[in-house]
Amino acid sequence: MRYSGFNVITQGLFGNKGWKPAWRDAAPKAEYDAVIIGGGGHGLATAYYLAKNHGLTKVAVLEKGYLGSGNIGRNTTIVRANYFMPGNSEFYSHSLKLWESLESELNYNVMHSQRGQVVLFHSDGQRDTAVRRGNAIVNQGDDAELLTVDQLRHEFPYLDYAQTRFPIYGGLMQRRAGTARHDAVAWGYARGADQRGVDLIQNCEVTGIDIENGVVKGVQTTRGPIRAKKVGMLAAGRSGQVAALAGLRLPIESHVLQAFVTEGLKPVIDSVISFGMGHFYISQSDKGGLVFGGDIDMYASYAARGNLPMVEHVMEAGMTLMPMIGRAKVLRSWGGIMDMTPDGSPIIDKTPIDGLFVDAGWNYGGFKATPASGWCMAHLMATGQSHDVARRFRLDRFRTGHVMDEEGTGSQHNLH
Repeated sequence: MRYSGFNVITQGLFGNKGWKPAWRDAAPKAEYDAVIIGGGGHGLATAYYLAKNHGLTKVAVLEKGYLGSGNIGRNTTIVRANYFMPGNSEFYSHSLKLWESLESELNYNVMHSQRGQVVLFHSDGQRDTAVRRGNAIVNQGDDAELLTVDQLRHEFPYLDYAQTRFPIYGGLMQRRAGTARHDAVAWGYARGADQRGVDLIQNCEVTGIDIENGVVKGVQTTRGPIRAKKVGMLAAGRSGQVAALAGLRLPIESHVLQAFVTEGLKPVIDSVISFGMGHFYISQSDKGGLVFGGDIDMYASYAARGNLPMVEHVMEAGMTLMPMIGRAKVLRSWGGIMDMTPDGSPIIDKTPIDGLFVDAGWNYGGFKATPASGWCMAHLMATGQSHDVARRFRLDRFRTGHVMDEEGTGSQHNLH
């Protein structure tokens, strides 16, 4: 059934007894044209676009837990397209365009709110960098606006402009940026893929990848073997472990990234704000909670929890930027497993094994990339060719030296 205001009112009048499940609880078949490992945002989006754009409906998504139980539900919900380097810039621009029509596309409320994002700068050097980045964003065809301190004071009067250590010199604003509801994105893509015949198989862990003479033949799972002509690995922070099942070692380290949310408050922060000196970012959810985060925990781990020193670091950055939040009570924190590449940019490419594809290494950019990642991975799996906006996300660039170091921080995974 389609979702609409009329249906909401009608179901409310009749006790909400007529709603149907959003998707089927499918059982695995013996064989598929394509199998996708990972039932998060990227895996579900890939399945959806395989069916919608390429007509491939004999597809299965395999998730070892429940749909959306990984990083798609463990982020800070920011959507933006303010990247600088060629390769990243056009990709995230494409993703933002898909975000802008996603709710009507899926007939699902993903709570996409284009409330804007401002990245603050605190020195003359950072201002120069912001100007350069803003010009690159505009040349790409997206929006960027340089704000003076007076303009910032008008829009964000609660920031601490008087601090002497990190004075605020201005900010780079992207008005089309914003937030979306992370869980709803997974649910919307799951519902859309299911409607097009894709099997969404939960509690089905992949334990092996079958390869014969350099060609993928299927996967082994806790629910039995499944044959497949094509297999896509979209396991986010677990990508290295999944690739190891095929004898591959990906150039990825997995790190923990913590996020936090406070009690519900009256509306106070109406945009996404990023601190240029503390890697601190904050927005306010529709329920009123302040959602914020900072750096990764800087040590490799598969544990979806973080350490207390990083909690202290994030809180210090928040208090430095906006002391007004000091009395808000933090309700909970959580950790996501970040798949970090040496240059901070992702991988969407074939592997040396025929029929085996990988979509991984999203660092901090995974959630905002969800629509374009699914779009481009589906194109790659269906046609065997990289999509134009993802052509630079090659797996072999770390061997050839064609890296895309967006932050200019070198080849250490944890610094990105």
